[in-house]
Amino acid sequence: MTRPLNGANLIETFLDMMAAERGAGANTLAAYRRDLIDFSGHADLRQAGRDDVRAFLASLSASGLAASTQARKLSALRQFFGFLYAEAIRSDDPTQAIEAPRASRPLPKILSGADLDRMLATAAEDSSPEGLRLTLIVEMLYGGGLRVSELAGMKLAAVQTRESFIRVTGKGNKERLSPLNVSARAALDAYLAVREKFLPSKNRSGHDKANRYLFVSRGAEGFLTRRRFHQLLKALALKAGLDPAKVSPHVLRHAFATHLVEGGADLRSVQTLLGHADIATTQIYTHVARDHLSRVMQSAHPLSRAVTKPKTAKNVR
Repeated sequence: MTRPLNGANLIETFLDMMAAERGAGANTLAAYRRDLIDFSGHADLRQAGRDDVRAFLASLSASGLAASTQARKLSALRQFFGFLYAEAIRSDDPTQAIEAPRASRPLPKILSGADLDRMLATAAEDSSPEGLRLTLIVEMLYGGGLRVSELAGMKLAAVQTRESFIRVTGKGNKERLSPLNVSARAALDAYLAVREKFLPSKNRSGHDKANRYLFVSRGAEGFLTRRRFHQLLKALALKAGLDPAKVSPHVLRHAFATHLVEGGADLRSVQTLLGHADIATTQIYTHVARDHLSRVMQSAHPLSRAVTKPKTAKNVR
């Protein structure tokens, strides 16, 4: 049955397309839905014009929303109205020629190699099942550059391999390979030996569901939530003598990328390892390697090499 073309159904039709054709994940779809519903409270989605879009952005700015949040909402509108135009539901796209609010992109928080060594050493002091699990969490977030959402929902089957890489399902259900170094492999083996201690008892509902996941939990989801990952890392940071405010799963992912670039890894490789769709997202890490890039430039570019001065006439015999 064809949906009537009211605002709510237009949004759902658009989200269906984003999921089916572009592989948008649940979190992305939820964000699009919120942004479009927000705009629909300001204007009719079928009749909205350019002035309505500008007025909406102005209201966001007046409410104190960050420029990055305004830009994200405008991006959702661009996708949505572009879809309506392509499907001939609208004869125009009211978001054309509207500039996104400009925001200076903050540099990521950085942990040093010494900070990470301290966190790993502190986690390793605890040989309990909880300590072994925590060691693996740090090893995989920092050693593999994983997103916390990727780690939280990781299936047990993804790590049941003896290869040096594991398969990670990232944004948009896209798969990529993530490295599993020697220490991460050792941490994984140690955790798997005690993993069943975190499972619900076999006579409890949810046991079979939980058993699918690497980081199992007795909670309703069957796996450790992203919030719990944050809590565990902040507690570890405090125990290791670090500022908990500066530690999170995403900060460990930043450290992974930063230390790769500092070590001379090329951006394309880092982009692949992080699962970034656009290399522009990866380029923020170049700020941490300016000295390294400068040395590369000096040694590799012909015009940067020292020029040999020609001999003068008086030096010629």
